[in-house]
Amino acid sequence: MTTMERRVITPLPATSPDIGRWLWALEDARARTRRELEGLSQAELDWTHPDIGNAIGSLLYHIALIEADYLCVDMLGRDDYLDDLQPLFPVPDRDEEGRLTVVAGVPLAEHLARLDAVRERLLSVVSGMTDEQMANARQLPEWNYEISPAWTLHHLMQHEAQHRGEIGVLRLLFKGSAAGTP
Repeated sequence: MTTMERRVITPLPATSPDIGRWLWALEDARARTRRELEGLSQAELDWTHPDIGNAIGSLLYHIALIEADYLCVDMLGRDDYLDDLQPLFPVPDRDEEGRLTVVAGVPLAEHLARLDAVRERLLSVVSGMTDEQMANARQLPEWNYEISPAWTLHHLMQHEAQHRGEIGVLRLLFKGSAAGTP
């Protein structure tokens, strides 16, 4: 007899079950990304397709940086990243032309460690928030928007899912090319 798959949300530890469900969903999105990365070679990580332009390594760096940015700037109201996160991002997110910075030659383990470090800080901050804090929007007039931590978590899950799809396409294109060349 096979074990039945469970498709239920089990709240993570937080100040309320609602926040615990948000955190579970965030972690589910990350688990799906990690599964998409299983068996990834360094060649796949660094390869770019001329019609897409981003390498998987650049996308992983970008996912972590955007999560750190939303945590530190939008949720915590800081002008910079937390001291322990700053060294994880030695290059800016985008180049002078607005494209994602090329992040090549970085092992998958380093990308995963960066993602894990940022996520650990995010979980720590959000798990201690109240439902009211999660719903309370901060005004950011310099960016012309207001944002709540709940919306931020929704956005981070969507952002990661969109890039996870891009990673999947890049892996298929890499496998369909001769030795990773288009």
